[in-house]
Amino acid sequence: MPLPTFPNTRRLLLDCTSFLDHQIGGGVCGCCGALRPRYKRLVDNIFPEDPEDGLVKANMEKLTFYALSAPEKLDRIGAYLSERLSRDVARHRYGYVCIAMEALDQLLMACHCQSINLFVESFLTMVRKLLEADKPNLQILGTNSFVKFANIEEDTPSYHRSYDFFVSRFSEMCHSSDEDPDVRIKIRVAGIRGLQGVVRKTVNDELQANIWDPQHMDKIVPSLLFNLQQDDSTESRSPSPGSEKDKESPAELTERCLRELLGRAAYGNIKNAIKPVLMHLDNHSLWEGKTFAVRCFKIIMYSIQSQHSHLVIQQLLGHLDANSKNSASVRAGIVEVISEAAVIEASGSIGPTVLEVFNTLLKQLRLSVDYEVSGSYDTYGSKTVKVHEERQLQESVIQTIGSFANTLPTYQRSEVMLFIMGKIPVLGMYPVLGPANTGFEGSRMIQIMLLKSLLQVTVGFQTTNMLTALPTSFLDPLLSFTLMEDAEIRLLVLHILISLIDRHDNQLKFTPIRIITDIGALKLKVDKCSRQDNLFMKKHSQRLYRHIFLASKEENGTSQHFESLYVLLGLISVELATEDVVVDLIRLALALQDLALTNEETFPVFNRCALHALSAAYLNLISQLTTVPTFCQHVHEVIEARQKELPFLLPEDVFTDDPRLPEKLEKVEGEVLFLQAKIAETLGGSGYNTERLATPYIPQLTDEDRLSKRKSIGDTISLQLEMESRHSPEREQRRSPAEQITFETLKQAIVDSASLEEQERERRRQVVERFQTAPFEEIAAHCGARASLLQSKLKQIFEITIRPPPSPSGSIGQTQGRSVPVYEMKFPDLCVY
Repeated sequence: MPLPTFPNTRRLLLDCTSFLDHQIGGGVCGCCGALRPRYKRLVDNIFPEDPEDGLVKANMEKLTFYALSAPEKLDRIGAYLSERLSRDVARHRYGYVCIAMEALDQLLMACHCQSINLFVESFLTMVRKLLEADKPNLQILGTNSFVKFANIEEDTPSYHRSYDFFVSRFSEMCHSSDEDPDVRIKIRVAGIRGLQGVVRKTVNDELQANIWDPQHMDKIVPSLLFNLQQDDSTESRSPSPGSEKDKESPAELTERCLRELLGRAAYGNIKNAIKPVLMHLDNHSLWEGKTFAVRCFKIIMYSIQSQHSHLVIQQLLGHLDANSKNSASVRAGIVEVISEAAVIEASGSIGPTVLEVFNTLLKQLRLSVDYEVSGSYDTYGSKTVKVHEERQLQESVIQTIGSFANTLPTYQRSEVMLFIMGKIPVLGMYPVLGPANTGFEGSRMIQIMLLKSLLQVTVGFQTTNMLTALPTSFLDPLLSFTLMEDAEIRLLVLHILISLIDRHDNQLKFTPIRIITDIGALKLKVDKCSRQDNLFMKKHSQRLYRHIFLASKEENGTSQHFESLYVLLGLISVELATEDVVVDLIRLALALQDLALTNEETFPVFNRCALHALSAAYLNLISQLTTVPTFCQHVHEVIEARQKELPFLLPEDVFTDDPRLPEKLEKVEGEVLFLQAKIAETLGGSGYNTERLATPYIPQLTDEDRLSKRKSIGDTISLQLEMESRHSPEREQRRSPAEQITFETLKQAIVDSASLEEQERERRRQVVERFQTAPFEEIAAHCGARASLLQSKLKQIFEITIRPPPSPSGSIGQTQGRSVPVYEMKFPDLCVY
């Protein structure tokens, strides 16, 4: 007899089974397919019997529709898929694993709702299972799914999700060392893409763990740099020229990932992102190669926001200071990176780091010289210095200073020039470098290095107003170095002056020094002297002329010195010439000729011939610039006479590698000399000032000239004593009370000026020699005598201030028992306020 049928019995049974299935583990009715929950049946239906057939698309559409219709079921669908995937991984059924991940990916892409967070937990658990597997294909599969998930923008944030495992695992995959090169590249690419996905997922989510924390950056950045470094090695290069292979190369993908990471860095995160880069370069000794370090920081500087670029420069400068006692090759690598980074930073935003860059570089320059002089990096001498490496470092620092200065505007370059000038030591008045016996040699090397740095800053310097760009505070100390006895220092100063004055790139057109037959062939760029340039020359021209003249008198001058002087004179004539300037330059050239004639006994033959050749070359140039026919004719006649009789007085025979000079130069006179009266006559007809032309140029010696010759502290002391002796009270007392100045007195002073100058030079030499060679007791006695003399004079002054008290009786001749000081006198109350 059939059982009675009750309405909705099947429906009630299914609901009970579904309830029990979720309340009791796997469910009591799990063995019955018809009684399984609908979401499980939908999930089971997407798996075919043969995994090679792939995902059943029709059933996948039903599962997706069900998930969209009942979003609260997403967490159960994810948990069930995760359970199936774990079982398939354990049973090595990798076809079903791929199908499960494909289903998860489609559900993630389709379902954007508030309940997706619970589903994501199941998804991340499955990805983690795949990444922990030993099979490279499963690791790559998990990475691909994670990257798809990273590109999804979730509507609601997650408070509890953690990506620490994924950062660690993807970083480990970036360092894969699989034996198969193709597999190794695929795993590394997967690791890079995984890190890129982590960054994308977390960098903009404020509720996530901060990806910029050092614990994460110390894993991500070195992993990326490791793969970027492999770009130069053969193992990371694909032997096949296929474009698809090159597109997925680890180095290119790494660079894109690194740029994306740095491009998202905010102001407070730059330091945490750059510090691992510096540590990686340190740990793997990558500063010495320079190429990779420069490439890294070019990527960094072009990727970060321009307003943050000065922070990178600051960290590099601090890292350079931290490596001050490291090898020269390491410091040179850091300096080159600073050079490249600073140029990029300057082209964007120039902040307060400009002078900081120069200050750090100049400090490193001085340290390098100190190490070279002392021969060791420490006081114990345990680290020996390699001189050639220190020289390379010094050249690198100087080039860096120049390359960074070229990006600065004119006003900032002027400030930098003044800043460097303030760092140049004055010998005898600067802290000693290195050991006591080599301190002054170190100071000399510092002078040369800083002047080379200053020369690099002035290269390409162009300004419309030289009066403000080159203030007196800069020009005066610079010109004083033209009087130094060191020939290299003088040559550097001449090159600096040439760079400052040459604003139209005329410098190379004057070299080599020669007799120019047609000035039009030089194609000189000549502009009319502006009002500002005219004011500059009125203020500084006499200093320039005097220093040019005194620099020509140095006996250790070489061909390079005289060629530089010729170029400097030519540039002044082209850039800053007015009528008065032209007249003064002609007088200066004639004075150089007279200098060679009057110092026949003291000057070497080369110097005398060089002075004659220099004056001839310049007068030939200036005569063609003035375009006065009679002046040009006189110069041409003198040059022709020299070519016939004395060719060694012309630059073509003097300024060569093998100068053709006589052993002894006889007295030069006659038609081979330029005549001042003749030149004044020829130029007077063209409107030039004949009075000034007829007056010989005589430079005035100042205290600056004498002080600039000092080479030691002893010289400085002797010159100070010399200045004191000139103004001492004894000298004042010996001086006649009223010296009558007459015409005869002035005439005698002019006649005896040369002999007095010679006597003054001899007296100075004796004073200097005494302080350098005399015994210490003698010098101490001399200084003690001067001290006692000073005490006696002070005593006289104090005695004058002490007066006897006024006599009550008003008697004048009354003797006092003792003198009472003023401060002990008793005054009446009415006299005290």
